[in-house]
Amino acid sequence: LVTDLMGQLTDIFGQGLSKSFYPVPREAIGVGSAFEGWSPQAQGVVYRVLVPLSPPPGHAFRLEPDAAGRLQRNFCVRVELLCTCTGEQLGEEDMLCFLHHPEEELRRKQEPSLLHTLCTGSYLDVEKTVHWFCRFVRVAWLLLPQSRHWHLMLKPSSRSCKFQLSKDKESFTAEMVFGVRQGDSDIFVGSQPTQAGVPSTTWLETYAVAEAKFFRHISRQAPQDSWHCKCLQLLTGFLMGVGFSSYALKTVVMHLLTSVPLTRWRRRDFQQRLIDILKYLRRSLETKQLHHFVVGNESFPVEISLPSGLRVAEPPNLFQHLASSADAHTKAVQEYVRLLHQ
Repeated sequence: LVTDLMGQLTDIFGQGLSKSFYPVPREAIGVGSAFEGWSPQAQGVVYRVLVPLSPPPGHAFRLEPDAAGRLQRNFCVRVELLCTCTGEQLGEEDMLCFLHHPEEELRRKQEPSLLHTLCTGSYLDVEKTVHWFCRFVRVAWLLLPQSRHWHLMLKPSSRSCKFQLSKDKESFTAEMVFGVRQGDSDIFVGSQPTQAGVPSTTWLETYAVAEAKFFRHISRQAPQDSWHCKCLQLLTGFLMGVGFSSYALKTVVMHLLTSVPLTRWRRRDFQQRLIDILKYLRRSLETKQLHHFVVGNESFPVEISLPSGLRVAEPPNLFQHLASSADAHTKAVQEYVRLLHQ
């Protein structure tokens, strides 16, 4: 249902934006635990999709690194105007060149450029972009056949378009995160929510698409009765969310999936693999070090495209906060002990 809904919304976006100069949404990509196959059943599942954005005609996106990024790299998306005079000469007279036509003529005959709608200065603004798309979703929803049976309620979120769909006793939550692709790779800069104080022109590097592709890659190669997702599903269901996150457990499992043969993740191996995961997590807590799985991982599957240099980059330490805070480390160890007892 989520996949169909996103496909229909993308079609309506394309039709409604054909004469304007807003970012062009492409086919949504399912990411996160719901699409990777390990959502804990005890929690409310959020169906998260990443919607790639392409520049509209006459515009280009240029990614500029932001040195403030620590655990993950941050970027700003500079919006540049391109000369389209050649297109006019070829008969595409319905579009005037933003660079070489008088401003008065542009205002009179053409929709404003992206620089004048969703940008702050020369940079694509996350919050303006998300707010605009959420408004568009509210209108587009009324054109979809699902609107006759489902009730849509948008939820407050400044960096993603989050909404709940309900029908009778059924309900689920979906979240649209917007992203700009790095070249032709599977790494994006995204609008995903982050800590307070991050400027609205900051887009965070996200590895969600590459990780979702990794899980599909493993599922194609693993035996049919592989229980690697069930291991992750079970353990994340017990997390209390104090010292370390479900993403840390997911990172541990991804590392083990590349070091333990896939033939040893069957149902009969379930208990031993749980022990392996907990041992790996314990060692990581003791050393206060858990390397990122995608960045700096030379054994990451080559069929998943990464930007140049990312495989050999210095891998971020996901447990850096434990190394810099004795209290955070103590809480993480206590949570680990609770996890063992459960």
